[in-house]
Amino acid sequence: MTSVDRWLLPDGIEEVLPAQAAAVEVLRRRLLDLYRGWGYQLIIPPLVEFTESLIIGLGPDIDLQTFKLTDQISGRTLGIRADITPQVARIDAHSLPVEGVSRFCYAGSTLHTRPKTQLASRSPIQVGVELFGDASLDADLEVIQLMLQTLECAGLSGFTLDLGHVGIVEAVFNAAGLSEEREAAIFDALQRKSIPDLTAASADLPDVEANAIQALARLHGDESVLAQARVDLGALAPAALPALDTLEQVARDVRALRPELTIYFDLAELRGYHYHTGVVFAAYVPGHGQALANGGRYDDVGEVFGRARPATGFATDLKSLMGLLHSSPETTGAVAMPADRDPALAQAVQALRDAGEIVIADLGQSPDPRCTRRLLLEAGEWVVKPLSDS
Repeated sequence: MTSVDRWLLPDGIEEVLPAQAAAVEVLRRRLLDLYRGWGYQLIIPPLVEFTESLIIGLGPDIDLQTFKLTDQISGRTLGIRADITPQVARIDAHSLPVEGVSRFCYAGSTLHTRPKTQLASRSPIQVGVELFGDASLDADLEVIQLMLQTLECAGLSGFTLDLGHVGIVEAVFNAAGLSEEREAAIFDALQRKSIPDLTAASADLPDVEANAIQALARLHGDESVLAQARVDLGALAPAALPALDTLEQVARDVRALRPELTIYFDLAELRGYHYHTGVVFAAYVPGHGQALANGGRYDDVGEVFGRARPATGFATDLKSLMGLLHSSPETTGAVAMPADRDPALAQAVQALRDAGEIVIADLGQSPDPRCTRRLLLEAGEWVVKPLSDS
């Protein structure tokens, strides 16, 4: 690397500069206060753990996304977290193994080996909540409400709730008796919603199995797709019917609280398929093609840590929200102070800062560009005056 390009950052790795950092911090604090009001306790998991804790039992996706390195002390392999959710599961199972319901919230940096989407960051600032110890739809509904309120805290509106259930695809795959290789091919085609590839991957299956698998890619839209799914999937995979009932109930419960909300169903939603166990959900806003927040039920993930528990949660990326913020913290209106060692000036400055004002020392130079006022000594007292008065 030459001297002219030492300032370059790796692709997908960004720095957050003052104005944006201030906006992110204001939103982070607002969100953590929101979660605290619902009874969620803040935790701060470590950035690095042994890979066994970060990826075991969570499928290949999280493994591929995790940067790995060797611990110089133990010689064991460490991972830089790509997702905070597994860490929270470890904390619930091992560090805080309380009985009953546990609620946790968090906000912290993560790192991905590759961006999840073409425009995604590889260093998201993940914020979210996890609820352990309750298998009811009430717990899922609580987390969905918090996910939607998270977007509202960012000043967003007009969003769409996307609902799915991994039990539907799972029931079809199990009923079709797919080999591991064929399941992988169909899984890939479903993720891309590629009808030609899906048709090719299921071409030599019996008609009932092939038709049900190909129907999965078409089963997305409004509530009418639930009725259509009963027709298209019921003959092959009756085990999918309870999952459809669950989605209908969740939609009713959400609409009772938010009748204006647009709800979209995607019965082949495979995000987190390898560790989610039930309802999955995501939130979208107009003009932004990727989900801004997503989550779902992931019962028994803590089993690898010795404690299987019902669990549900969601997460979002503060950097993604930052790009859509309708307002940012005020960056003008600071108060300039002279380079003076007067104790009375120090007291006046401290009082202003305690009141939330920004006070910036001149250091013998012109006032900082953010300053519109300054402290002046008048009649033996330090008072704030417009900068134009000095």
